[in-house]
Amino acid sequence: MKKYLDFIIKGIYAGILIGIGGVAYLAIEDKIAGSFIFSFGLLTVCMYSFNLFTGKVGYILENKISYLIELLLSLIGNFLGTLLVGTLMRLTRFKNYIDTAKNIVNIKLNDNLLSIFILAIFCGMIMYIAVNNYKKQKDVVGKYLTIFMGVMAFILCGFEHCVANMFYFSIAGTFSFKVLLYLLIMILGNSLGSIIIAFYYNRYNK
Repeated sequence: MKKYLDFIIKGIYAGILIGIGGVAYLAIEDKIAGSFIFSFGLLTVCMYSFNLFTGKVGYILENKISYLIELLLSLIGNFLGTLLVGTLMRLTRFKNYIDTAKNIVNIKLNDNLLSIFILAIFCGMIMYIAVNNYKKQKDVVGKYLTIFMGVMAFILCGFEHCVANMFYFSIAGTFSFKVLLYLLIMILGNSLGSIIIAFYYNRYNK
């Protein structure tokens, strides 16, 4: 039981850090600078070994079926963490962040599901590469550079990251059946993209 609770707690912490990264992004008008600072979220998740769904799902190929439970509980924790940050930020003086988040959310919800799925696949690919490189790369510069470059790439390209979007939906206060559907498509896309790269890495890059 404690093990399962740990999965959720580590997921909550990961969600909080991604949420903080999201706040930083909303606070900076320059997209390049904002995407760079957003990298703080993934960097600290990796450094502290928190459970971020998009950083873990690719390793499903290396684990037993029970790993699905860890993924699910981590995802639940990620949602709770981002929801906490988004909800608390709505109580602060930074009301302009809410308006910016609403604009971001509207763009996503006005897109079609196929587009969302494709954009989520590419994001999943980047996330696996960034996290796996952090774990396996011995060169310190390459280890950290991939984190920053990966996060900047998916943000500047407009790819869909399910956990980051949980934060945007939370701070925008936008929740509906449509939001849940779009999040599900993002989760599936992120998972597929991550698994595609993980398959290549496990089979050909040994």
